[in-house]
Amino acid sequence: MNASSFDRIGPMPPDSPVVVSVPHAGRDYPLQLRAAAAVPVASMLALEDRHADTLALAARDGETLFVQRRARAWIDLNRAEDERDPLIDDGARLIPAGAAATKLRSGLGLIPRRAAPGVTLWRRRLADDEVRQRIAEDHRPYHAALAAALSAARDRFGAALLIDLHSMPPLPGPVGAQVVIGDRFGRSAAARLVHRIEGEAVSAGLTAALNAPYPGGHILNLHGRPDRRVHAIQVEIDRRLYLDPALNVPGHTFGATAVLLRRMIDAATDELFGAEYPLAAE
Repeated sequence: MNASSFDRIGPMPPDSPVVVSVPHAGRDYPLQLRAAAAVPVASMLALEDRHADTLALAARDGETLFVQRRARAWIDLNRAEDERDPLIDDGARLIPAGAAATKLRSGLGLIPRRAAPGVTLWRRRLADDEVRQRIAEDHRPYHAALAAALSAARDRFGAALLIDLHSMPPLPGPVGAQVVIGDRFGRSAAARLVHRIEGEAVSAGLTAALNAPYPGGHILNLHGRPDRRVHAIQVEIDRRLYLDPALNVPGHTFGATAVLLRRMIDAATDELFGAEYPLAAE
């Protein structure tokens, strides 16, 4: 499997300071995955950000967009290379203590251990060489391409923003947030970029939250460098806003949500172009 496992839609260097990434919507389940899995593909769909790529494509207007084709069950691009699970991975180290390892302990590491709560994904342990191959062929190339696009956009426009697009299951509670914006608690992006994107969600009549319960993961940690004029924001959208009631295919509200995402991109672009000086850390 030497062919690229992701698509780049749009030019290099980018024609916009905003670059969009969709790392979890992949629907390609390689034969090696299906052969080693303890459950059918249908049981792995809960890991997908179902049709978030379709939403990004509908909202796109010239931005450079990266879409991972391989399923998240194969490898999670939003985890660091060392977030390997010793319960399934022969090359993993012991899980460290502390909050940073919460996802790993819950089974959502670089190679997910579970397909859903209580659903074990693998029928056997994974050899170190297997995982290293996935890192080399799928994980590193995606991040290298993303970094190159952000660097080129920054060099061309003075600043760049990565919008890392995800979808989320409905959050509990009577007024659960419908859009969650993550900036690693202020570390991955300038505050006014975050506020412009949040403002678009609120203007659309939606409930928005910042960093709770999704502050962003490895992608924001790796690529968000406000001190170098490269910003990164994670946008999580409630799947009910664009999928059918079964949360499987685009539904009747898909178009309105694509318009909202377009407005978020436009607002961020306006902020980047409208700044009197390139946005730095605030």
